[in-house]
Amino acid sequence: MAFMSDNSTLGQFGEYGNSTSIGNLWKNAQPAEILGIVLSIFGSFLISISLNLQKYTHVRLACRQDPLPYYKSKLWWFGMFLMGAGELGNFAAYGFAPATLIAPLGCVAVIGSAAISVVFLKETLRPSDIVGGTLAIAGTYLLVTFSPNVSEEITAVKVQRYAVSWPFLLYLIIEIITFCVLLYFLKQKGLNHIVVLLLLVSLLASLAVISVKAVSGMLVLTFKGSMQLTYPIFYVMFVVMVASCIFQVKFLNQAMQLYNATEVVPINFVFFTTSAILAGVIFYQEFDGASILNILMFIFGCFLSFFGVVLISKNQEKRDPPEPFINIGEIPGKETVAAIQPESSCMSYGTMSN
Repeated sequence: MAFMSDNSTLGQFGEYGNSTSIGNLWKNAQPAEILGIVLSIFGSFLISISLNLQKYTHVRLACRQDPLPYYKSKLWWFGMFLMGAGELGNFAAYGFAPATLIAPLGCVAVIGSAAISVVFLKETLRPSDIVGGTLAIAGTYLLVTFSPNVSEEITAVKVQRYAVSWPFLLYLIIEIITFCVLLYFLKQKGLNHIVVLLLLVSLLASLAVISVKAVSGMLVLTFKGSMQLTYPIFYVMFVVMVASCIFQVKFLNQAMQLYNATEVVPINFVFFTTSAILAGVIFYQEFDGASILNILMFIFGCFLSFFGVVLISKNQEKRDPPEPFINIGEIPGKETVAAIQPESSCMSYGTMSN
């Protein structure tokens, strides 16, 4: 009987919440979903402020004669605090809104970071930034407008049922096989290509989104008075969430060490968002009952956001760290070393012996 009740609830939302009338889409949005959208946008904006504060701290410390470690800067720690607050907002958002909606809203952090860097860090505003920001904002509007209005509460019983459904089990098997193949090429063949690394990140992100939404949703119900912490599935999802996030950061850091951020950021955003949407569609069945118009417009909004993020990140200026030597170039007819470097025993500069 409970299973029939859940399906009837989903059917009602599919019939009314996913109406093809554009005027009714916002009107039919559930208050919880609107709260999730606000939390996600606000959290992403805090993250963009945090990234620029940390960047400003590194630049300011690098200009000092006696540079201090960045972790001794109060401004850097304030940026970390904002980062934590933003991530907490995104975590809470998954408990109120569909995962297929929250994940693409991460483009707000890219837009905000680009805007803040222009205003406060005096970076150059390029035409591609304006076009990319406009496309990303338009894509965000379409995502919010045509997202699935699924306001069902995430209970432990539902998570258990979703976890043993055949579509998810098939998806999980394919994901595990793909992950093992990619890990083999990375570890055994030394294939450190950016696509390989970020595909590993996105596969882990898929499990992270599923577990984060499950944990967040069950915590929200617990705070409302419906205890969910007595179910083992809560702790299983919590372990999956922590483990997937840790290894996700590991592979992402490896990609950042080998490749420039202007390459990693757009590719990671596209891969992460795609995997998160698949997770929401397959595990939480968030597009069940949605109209064809909603699905097509939602996909179009994703493409606009993807293209906007790529334009914002494309061809950004690369700032190389200052070289610890003075380049003296070539001297005709003389065999010279390439630079004048400081002697290890003193602070003065001197030529190196050939």
